[in-house]
Amino acid sequence: MNNHLHLIVSRNKAFKLEEIVRDFKKFTSLQLSKAIEENREESRQAWMLAYFKQAALESKQHSKYMFWQNEYHPIELSTNAMMEQQLAYIHDNPVKAGIVERAEAYTYSSAKDYYAAEQGLLEVAFIT
Repeated sequence: MNNHLHLIVSRNKAFKLEEIVRDFKKFTSLQLSKAIEENREESRQAWMLAYFKQAALESKQHSKYMFWQNEYHPIELSTNAMMEQQLAYIHDNPVKAGIVERAEAYTYSSAKDYYAAEQGLLEVAFIT
């Protein structure tokens, strides 16, 4: 999706979900900001960096750029039925948004791993 993402995260008791999300956001925001800064061919570079910089100015937690919103909306998936429902929701998101006609056609989704027996961009730990 172009303005948000959905993840199903498994954790062990050594890590709190808030810490995992915090570290994910920190790492990805630094890497993405760096990639945008260094890509001189990106036609939206100045616009994106100005947008992220303005967001940081309005935040007490960020100094240079703010890439992610501060909140997130966790849902505990305590049953197999809940996991299957959320996985289907995540896979159908780009279809409902009109980005692709079939879930497995969306490059940034694990749907291809589930429905097309192909490997997507990242290795998937399958939900069974």
